[in-house]
Amino acid sequence: MSNPYLSQIERGLRKPSAEVLQQLSKALRVSAETLYVKAGILDPTDHPTTTVETAVLSDLAITERQKRVLIDVYQSFVKENASVQENAAVKEPVQDGATPSTTENTTENEEGE
Repeated sequence: MSNPYLSQIERGLRKPSAEVLQQLSKALRVSAETLYVKAGILDPTDHPTTTVETAVLSDLAITERQKRVLIDVYQSFVKENASVQENAAVKEPVQDGATPSTTENTTENEEGE
């Protein structure tokens, strides 16, 4: 990759290909996803960078592949937790701080007595 080509990318005269962004991400030690957002290929609201990702990417003790795997695992946990929270918010709240199981048991005990 030549310096004039990089200069054209920096000035917005050329749009880099995914392959070029991948090469740049390795050279700069940042995620390709971050460069895709910076290049306008990905929407930044769909791909926010967290401090966890920044810390992993700046760690010199692990390989680029290990960094990508760690970030992928982290992002999957974040998505899983978000869907669990969404599902919990959709369910009807239980009154008086009781859990659903204690509410059911209380109802069964009251009916049986």
